[in-house]
Amino acid sequence: MTTAPLAPPVNGQIIGQAHYATRAVLERILAGTGTTFLQSVALNAVAGGEGTVERNALVARMTGTLKIDASAAETTVSELTSAGLLAEEGEAPSLLSLTEAGAELQRTHSTGLAGITAALYADLPAEDLAAAGRVLTEVTARANAVLAEG
Repeated sequence: MTTAPLAPPVNGQIIGQAHYATRAVLERILAGTGTTFLQSVALNAVAGGEGTVERNALVARMTGTLKIDASAAETTVSELTSAGLLAEEGEAPSLLSLTEAGAELQRTHSTGLAGITAALYADLPAEDLAAAGRVLTEVTARANAVLAEG
């Protein structure tokens, strides 16, 4: 009698492997548009804010979620502004919005990623995905608490 192989225990290595494999797929999509990972994260964050976001909030979101320093986030925002993908709003230069080109690029990324995501998660039971989401959300919260402790 043949038995199915046991699944490896969930740990940082397994989670990291899934992250890096998925990110490599995303990087392939981004390479076709000449966009970096950090730029795509920033464009998504602005798009998620109805196309407008306060600059400091965008930098805080990037540093908090990606665990990068503020200078890397600021550089990314400057790159996007220089490329005409984000624009500073009128008299409030601390407010950023997607330009038409930025919105189109973000939609291109989202469309490409949606197809890949559908393929990666196809046929996985909804209850398994829900459980994984709960566990990973809790692990993230605990790791962030450790980082906050200094």
